[in-house]
Amino acid sequence: VDGAPADKPARLVAPDEALALSGPPPRFVSRGGEKLDAALRGFDVDVHARRVLDAGASTGGFTDCVLQAGATAVVAIDVGRGQLHRRLVTDPRVELRERTNVRHLTPGDVDPAVDVVVADLSFISLRTVLDALLGVLVPGGDLVLLVKPQFEAGKAEASKHRGVITDPAVWSRVLRAVAGALRERGAAIMGVMASPLRGADGNVEFLLHAVAPDGDHDSTGLDDLEDRIDLLCADLSEGA
Repeated sequence: VDGAPADKPARLVAPDEALALSGPPPRFVSRGGEKLDAALRGFDVDVHARRVLDAGASTGGFTDCVLQAGATAVVAIDVGRGQLHRRLVTDPRVELRERTNVRHLTPGDVDPAVDVVVADLSFISLRTVLDALLGVLVPGGDLVLLVKPQFEAGKAEASKHRGVITDPAVWSRVLRAVAGALRERGAAIMGVMASPLRGADGNVEFLLHAVAPDGDHDSTGLDDLEDRIDLLCADLSEGA
């Protein structure tokens, strides 16, 4: 502020004071892009020249990320309206569908089917939308899902922890439940990792990679998934 560092968030700024930001500009329109970028790299998911559906697009961090990674088109879906960053609204590669509940999507709503689904949903469990997401995805397509324990654990559990889930046993249970629901639908679980950034109120979040059933094999993915989940949650708990 006026050439001097502002070391307190509560610092008041006068109308005539000059503001400047230090450091590199953000790569994506929201911090969600950093989360998805870490997942695409960590899971080795290539979205280049592929069609993507972004469930819960909001400001568009996930959409921005996949476009920068070479996606040819994105169907950006959100139950709200007026949230997607203007740069993405005007991008011809983006098909914006506002006031659309992903839970009610049918295969005919997205034609042709997409090659990749990414999802960042709030106030709803991923388990309630898996049928819809798999229904608009090509056989063998990739799903990269942001798993938020505070919305998967149930209202009673979230209320008990005042909306911030810190119990590694709950994290593990949530991840097992989402992975199990995917496997019940024939998807193979290929990877799970912690998000590099925490969510609202400091909640730990996770990213999960699954592959839709393609009819050619009956793989469930990682044989040691449960052990990996438990180890991941234990490591996060120790580092918290």
